[in-house]
Amino acid sequence: MTAMTALLPLSVRSYHVDSGDGIDGLRLRTHEPRTPGAGEVAVAVHAVSLSFRDLLVLRGEYVLPVKPDVIPVSDGAGQVVAVGPGVRRVRPGDRVTAALFPHWLDGPLEPSCLPQLGGSLDGMLTELAVLPEQALVPVPEHLSYAEAATLPCAAVTAWNALTGDGPGIQPGQTVLTTGSGGVSLFALQLARLLGARVIATTGQAEKMPLLRGLGADEVVNYRAVPDWHIAVRDLTDGRGVDRVVDTAGTLEQSLKSLAINGHLAFVGSLSGDWPPLDPRLLFGVAATVRALAVGSHAQFTELNEIITAHQLRPVTDRTFPFEEAGAAFRYYKSASPFGKVIIEMR
Repeated sequence: MTAMTALLPLSVRSYHVDSGDGIDGLRLRTHEPRTPGAGEVAVAVHAVSLSFRDLLVLRGEYVLPVKPDVIPVSDGAGQVVAVGPGVRRVRPGDRVTAALFPHWLDGPLEPSCLPQLGGSLDGMLTELAVLPEQALVPVPEHLSYAEAATLPCAAVTAWNALTGDGPGIQPGQTVLTTGSGGVSLFALQLARLLGARVIATTGQAEKMPLLRGLGADEVVNYRAVPDWHIAVRDLTDGRGVDRVVDTAGTLEQSLKSLAINGHLAFVGSLSGDWPPLDPRLLFGVAATVRALAVGSHAQFTELNEIITAHQLRPVTDRTFPFEEAGAAFRYYKSASPFGKVIIEMR
């Protein structure tokens, strides 16, 4: 055990919060590191990235249980510094990220898979995270720690939205992405890699050229065109799109944008509003609607293979130092960033 823990620091800083206390409830503490037990790995966290899910945890609005005094943030990347007994897949020096659901290895989501980082389990907003070996995923060689930290929630969700229903998106099909949050930007990039045409929506005119620069074939400003589903159908010669990745909770207009037998991957609602849905819209296009909960370890591995093969680079907006985590959350909440907001430890 001594050799395995020789690189552990003497002390560690971690942020803690009680769900519902908000950004102002973040507390930075210094404590002794925990020695990894059987099947566990100690990871020196180099960077984390923020997701809307993390804001929901702080607000007390997350749909799954959150432990008291949790270390928040699900997404991070770092270097293995120590391993516990029985660990075989990683060793000190390896660069890793961690799946948001450490126990969801493959297949459908089951109740036993629900424990999640930054919620019912301590997360990554710490200098040293002790994680189950099975949670760890290697970092693609061409990515920095900051870039790798963007993958576990947003990128895996986008990959699940595009491929998690069996056949997934096919070359030549059309995908509609809503907004310019992390999931939508990854969905845009990945859909293009899979050979799809992409129509993106945004409510900010200044983001339209940015979305085109990222690969969107067409961009619709939903503030300038409130009935944006009509514009989407016009852009597809009346047929509609094959798949919508809906991160905004605009289910009615998303369904009206779909082609017959289209697929709607429902990620959530940024506004927190859940408008009623007329079931006739589902029958009108024989739509499949699938609610997503990020994705499994196997899907994360598949995603990394695509990222590596195409040398994809995540879009990042701004980086904050570890000591300014609260400022990072406030910026993420209010600045409408284009790309992921990063907190770096070193």
